[in-house]
Amino acid sequence: MNRNIFVFISIILTEFIFSSCTKNVVTGRKQLNLIPEKELIGMSLTEYDNFLKQHKKLPDYDNRVQQVRSVGNKIKTAVEQFYKQKGLSKELEMYQWEFNVVDENIVNAWCMPGGKVVVYTGILPVTQDDVGLAVVMGHEISHALAKHGNERMSQAMLAQFGEVTLAVALSQKPQQTRDLFLAAYGVGSGLSLLKYSRYQEAEADKMGLIFMAMAGYNPELAIDFWKRRLLWVEQNHQKF
Repeated sequence: MNRNIFVFISIILTEFIFSSCTKNVVTGRKQLNLIPEKELIGMSLTEYDNFLKQHKKLPDYDNRVQQVRSVGNKIKTAVEQFYKQKGLSKELEMYQWEFNVVDENIVNAWCMPGGKVVVYTGILPVTQDDVGLAVVMGHEISHALAKHGNERMSQAMLAQFGEVTLAVALSQKPQQTRDLFLAAYGVGSGLSLLKYSRYQEAEADKMGLIFMAMAGYNPELAIDFWKRRLLWVEQNHQKF
């Protein structure tokens, strides 16, 4: 390739990527988010429904579901209050919050863009109480709010497809794009492929503690949950 053409393309690509950077509303960190959030929220509506159809969702009357929804709705209210205070309520306009529990022995929970949350029964013995749930749900909801999934998916699409348009990726490589989406939000078997960075984890921790405090839970008690979490990791020789 002619050197001048290469330099020109590099400059255009750099400018495009720089223009696609956004700032985390809480920490101020710049992020590479190439995909319009409304497109990811639209995709989450389909993928969330598909997931629930393929897994054993607990019924609404189950006490575990009622507990998760009680805590989740308090976190939701706190998030909406926080965004309103920051003059950012418009960012939540497309959110259609939903909280469900899946009966699987997996120590995990996740939140897709748009407020689509799943908690696995396997994590409930570790959370134990409402405070523990608030720590976990606040953290996972914060990942979605901070657009960490968008950031991870953007990086993965650039690396794997050389594409920056979700619509093009979906039309040309639909299954691979779906797999990337699910992995980006901690769903399915692709967890090890798209790990959250330490910056993303720190942001989710910080935001989650803010939201749980605003929801009426003592953030200092989060220490008890983290102790149980570390004990579980030691006993099971796994990462969580």
